[in-house]
Amino acid sequence: MKHVIHALSLAVLAAGTAPAMAETAFDQIKVEAGEKLYNAECRRCHAPDSDHASYGPPLNNVIGRGAGTVEGYDYSIALEASGIVWTPAALRAWMEDNDGFMPGTKMRHVGIEDRTVQDFILAYLDSITTQDNSEISD
Repeated sequence: MKHVIHALSLAVLAAGTAPAMAETAFDQIKVEAGEKLYNAECRRCHAPDSDHASYGPPLNNVIGRGAGTVEGYDYSIALEASGIVWTPAALRAWMEDNDGFMPGTKMRHVGIEDRTVQDFILAYLDSITTQDNSEISD
């Protein structure tokens, strides 16, 4: 995994594009890698959108959303009453150790500890967050 990430980073840097173009290309690579990692680590339980059935709540529009707020999903009392907003930092903590971050939830332990993998998954989640959740979360 580290070799793939390193190779992708080098490919972007070696492209010789202007800094803005490199950033855009790198951001796109992060989103694409994040989608692949999401599909490998998260998709079996979480659909990326509300149009597909899943065991867990869908994760589209998750960034900035209040925890336990997807209508119709039967959340644990712990998560529903937490008052947590899914910021990138909260999602990172959840990915790393959801049991430690929020004892009493229904979700099995995730354990995605590699920060680069977390970064890529967060880039993908950000790409499927298309609405402003600030009013919902306040």
